[in-house]
Amino acid sequence: MKKRILCYGDSNTWGCMPGPGDRFPEDVRWTGILQTLLGDGYTVIEEGHNGRTTLWDDPIEKRLSGLTYFYPCVESQSPLDLIIIALGVNDLKPRFNVSPGSIADGLSQYFNVLKYVPLHGRVPKVMLMSPAYIHPEYWKNHLIHEIYGENAYERSKLLAPEYEAVAKRYEAGFLDAALYAQADPLDGIHLDAASHARLAAAVAEKVREMIG
Repeated sequence: MKKRILCYGDSNTWGCMPGPGDRFPEDVRWTGILQTLLGDGYTVIEEGHNGRTTLWDDPIEKRLSGLTYFYPCVESQSPLDLIIIALGVNDLKPRFNVSPGSIADGLSQYFNVLKYVPLHGRVPKVMLMSPAYIHPEYWKNHLIHEIYGENAYERSKLLAPEYEAVAKRYEAGFLDAALYAQADPLDGIHLDAASHARLAAAVAEKVREMIG
């Protein structure tokens, strides 16, 4: 029986290319590379949505929070062996006015959802993946600077330890994407192809550690 992995994330899970916003091909996205690295014994399910946050509906971009869709997504994709939650960078936008600690604490609600959603015979493990840092020169892109405000790079660096603490609280896995992937300076937010490849290799190692 194949092991099923749900990758639940934002634009860097969707595979948004830096700058123009087009989508990387499947064999360039970290999720697609992950499927290749893991092989036929696994099914990797991509569920990335540009602009997705952990908890907050976006009043400007009209995007729903990740939590809103999490229940139906998990139910429709079950049974699952592992859920990778890769969210948080969009929460840093000043319009939401939340601290890195509060962003991480909000992930607790995802674990609460898993207590109630039908899981069809398997209880999936969960891995929290903190995002790659916003590029330190993101402010050179005027649009990104306007969207993310001041000190976005510094604030993004605070997410990993907070995520790790939540993961320990729920006995979940944890991966710091910033150790393997860097935002492209073209827009300061999205990963280039090389970062997708490095991240996929790190995730594959963690997946084997968690579910064999």
